[in-house]
Amino acid sequence: MNIQKMMKQAQEMQQKIATMQAKLEEEESEGSSGGGMVVVRLNGKGIMKKITLDAKLMDPSEKEMLEDLIVAAHNDAKIKVESNVNEQMGKIAGGLNLPPGMKLPF
Repeated sequence: MNIQKMMKQAQEMQQKIATMQAKLEEEESEGSSGGGMVVVRLNGKGIMKKITLDAKLMDPSEKEMLEDLIVAAHNDAKIKVESNVNEQMGKIAGGLNLPPGMKLPF
């Protein structure tokens, strides 16, 4: 493979990655915990956009449980975001023979 062809492929991939990142910012993933009592919505970059709490959790005696449920819901949503990013990157990198353990974007 010549260097010009490799450079062209790298530029094309860079454009695809930029497009994918813009698309991911618009997509959202939702995570929940406590049987849906806490719901967290993150965009494709992992930024929290919304949190919904069941009114039953507003009892001051449930403060510690609420804190745990928020963390669990956020982690659930974050796993979904990361899975989506990996899936999208796999589509872009399809056909490339990247070394094991190398992730995109670089």
